[in-house]
Amino acid sequence: MTKSAADPSAALTAQDSLVLASMASPVERDLVMAWLDQKRTADAEANFEVLALPERDAPPTALSALVERLESEVGEDRSIVPVRVFWLPPADRGRAAKLAGLLPGRDPYHPSPRQQRQIVRSDPQRARVVAGEPAKIAELRQQWRETTVGQGEHDFAQFVTRRAILALERAEYRILGPQYKSPRLVKPEILASARFRAGLKRIPGATVEEAGKMLDELATGWSRVSVDLVGVLGRALSRGFDPDIDYDEYQVAAMRTALDNHPAVLLFSHRSYIDGAVVPVAMQENRLPPVHVFAGINLSFGVMGPLLRRSGVIFIRRNIGEDPLYKYVLREFVGYIVEKRFNLSWSIEGTRSRTGKMLPPKLGLLSYVADAYLDGRSQDILLQPVSIGFDQLHETAEYAAYARGGEKTPEGVVWLYNFIKAQGERNYGKIYVRFPEAVSMRQYLGPPHGPLAHDQDAKRLALQKMSFEVAWRILRATPVTATGLVCALLLTTRGAALTLGQLHHTLQDSLDYLQRKQTPMSASALRLRTRDGVRAAVDALSNGHPITRVDGGREPVWRIAPEHEHAAAFYRNSLIHAFLETSIVELALACARRAEGNRVEAFWTQAMRLRDLLKFDFYFADSATFRNNIAEEMGWHDNWEAHVSAGGDEIDAMLFAKRPLMCHAMLRVFFEAYGIVADVLRDAPAGVGSKELTELALGVGRQYVAQTRVRSSESVSTLLFATARQVADDQDLIGPGPDLAQRRVAFRRELRDILHDFDHVERIAREQFIAREVEARRERLHSQIR
Repeated sequence: MTKSAADPSAALTAQDSLVLASMASPVERDLVMAWLDQKRTADAEANFEVLALPERDAPPTALSALVERLESEVGEDRSIVPVRVFWLPPADRGRAAKLAGLLPGRDPYHPSPRQQRQIVRSDPQRARVVAGEPAKIAELRQQWRETTVGQGEHDFAQFVTRRAILALERAEYRILGPQYKSPRLVKPEILASARFRAGLKRIPGATVEEAGKMLDELATGWSRVSVDLVGVLGRALSRGFDPDIDYDEYQVAAMRTALDNHPAVLLFSHRSYIDGAVVPVAMQENRLPPVHVFAGINLSFGVMGPLLRRSGVIFIRRNIGEDPLYKYVLREFVGYIVEKRFNLSWSIEGTRSRTGKMLPPKLGLLSYVADAYLDGRSQDILLQPVSIGFDQLHETAEYAAYARGGEKTPEGVVWLYNFIKAQGERNYGKIYVRFPEAVSMRQYLGPPHGPLAHDQDAKRLALQKMSFEVAWRILRATPVTATGLVCALLLTTRGAALTLGQLHHTLQDSLDYLQRKQTPMSASALRLRTRDGVRAAVDALSNGHPITRVDGGREPVWRIAPEHEHAAAFYRNSLIHAFLETSIVELALACARRAEGNRVEAFWTQAMRLRDLLKFDFYFADSATFRNNIAEEMGWHDNWEAHVSAGGDEIDAMLFAKRPLMCHAMLRVFFEAYGIVADVLRDAPAGVGSKELTELALGVGRQYVAQTRVRSSESVSTLLFATARQVADDQDLIGPGPDLAQRRVAFRRELRDILHDFDHVERIAREQFIAREVEARRERLHSQIR
């Protein structure tokens, strides 16, 4: 209730107290009375009275006794001390017993009277009387008047009851651990709030009843049984993965310290439906406070809705732009959760990335958290980045179908059954969870009640910078996997198969680069240093997942078939961020080679232009930092500006010496997609719609694949065409305007020049490959001679 005593039960011997005891059964009554007798024995002069604690939704008639005590002549100095029996589950429960807790009458935290008697006889340590933090009546009355709309003594009694229940909840989660902490009484607390009622009056037609229904829809909480089951249920959804999630223990320790001081919003990368289950599992396994995960209300179907609500999921409506009451209720709900120092979580991208690369951050929910902070409901709120990665996902088949123009499968019971079934069909490797350093909201928004509280434009700009920083930290913490590296390599061969030796020696340049840049790598990626590690990686991806192994010859070879290119691209895209700037360096060098005049200036101009064209697909550092990073990338070649100025063969020699050459592996498909859209725009009408443009691009793209005018079907993707349209719109090529046709032609020509640069770099990469092959044969021959 308030922290007026270090030991709540000490209040019974220190002053006059009213004990509000929850005694739902004769067994509980006997236990509470025995506990009180011990207190009386310890201090014969103690003066306290016992009264039954009303239920949380008790009607006014059930509050009469409490109202009478609160108005008694004893005075406002009297302390209220809540007490109840806390039932602990057996210490050695297995998975079956935890699942049984879901059944009626089997909840170990709420045993039946018969079970209570059995526990007291056979295992009395499981029955523990707990006392919540005491508070004086005067303190409670002042809080009530300052924060609620209550007028009469019955309203005050309800307020005292809520505070007593909450105090008991806090006492119990101290026993169980922080992973059991969960908000209680959210709806009555919010509806009774004077702040909430004042805001409600400003919304035309809004009623308390309608707001209450919306709060019921948002209602969530971790039941203790659900906390016990989170590992079991999370493992069911993540069947097929290694049961041990891969963590960075130093990051976990740092996050634990941070969460002790401030509430947090855990913002995770989102590539699978599994992500929402992984975050709670990760928190529980590391004994961290639970999170309350936002999810679309489309996932609240069948028994899943009630089950997930008891497992910390908050279901929100998808389209709320035209509903001011719902937006207000959601905003206040978020503010309440933050103020009470509970942790929230959602995908920073807002939806699953079906391409494998991170999507731009969404600011909707984050703006509500910022409002709560600026309103002074917390002195700081931490935005905790969470990177979730996978060796493999079965959902890539769905993403590939969607990229080719298919429809999203609607969620439902049948969908859930098929999802869980697919998870058990094979081994998907490991799940990687990383918690990079949190971002302070105070650092970006200034102090509570500061200038940004009244400047919406400045607040939005600060939110954008803050969210991009979170996403940037997620990317930098995401470990590169063997799956991504192998798929990236095989996608460059245009369907040609490679031997184990070719795979092994070609991958070494990429590993050297990642090690030099101190990029995080998974254990499977580090094992690619050995032939056995490469063999394990391709075997795990074989049989069309998405690599095909071809046997029957002198030795096995591996390739990516055309029908699996989209799935392989998903894994490749997950690591492009690690090679993005070095790929831009290669294209800028190729551009400088064909430039006339100042080639160094042409290099820098093209590097910045490529950054601008790719800004809808990838995250970049700010312009100054990006330029510094490019200069650092060029540090691999001594006196590079002089060699660039010389042009021609000098630049070719620079490219041949560069290890690795990655632009064709990482970026070509994006520019091919841009080029297809630019080609369609040649004769498309001004203001062409997104759907029409995508359909036209799909048709032209399939034609170009058949004619081999683009390298692979991977470029023909509704997902890539969506950002290609954003690029065209940013270049002012969609809407009507002067010289539109000429500008569209010029843009198409620019993209063709860039694709020619890809061709040039790829030719040099093939020369590197052949040189390595010759060297490898020579080494094998020498070893045979020796």
